[in-house]
Amino acid sequence: MYCNYVLQSKRDGKLYTGSAGDLRKRFKEHNSGKVASTRGRGPFNLIYYEACLNEQDARARKKYLKSGMGKRYLRNRVKRFLSLTG
Repeated sequence: MYCNYVLQSKRDGKLYTGSAGDLRKRFKEHNSGKVASTRGRGPFNLIYYEACLNEQDARARKKYLKSGMGKRYLRNRVKRFLSLTG
């Protein structure tokens, strides 16, 4: 299984979308500063994730989630959570 996920920085409130084969391990890497693209923005909350059956599907879905339409989809999915934190 491969997962796409969305993290929210507790520091600046911004969202980060990524994918991983081992979500728990990747989440720990983000929070410990081992991921260059999120270094200095942690700690994070995991606010959304979805599973895909294979890596190709996960990559295609991640590409969509990072697009304008995908960002709108994610904001609608997590808007209740975002209103609680903002």
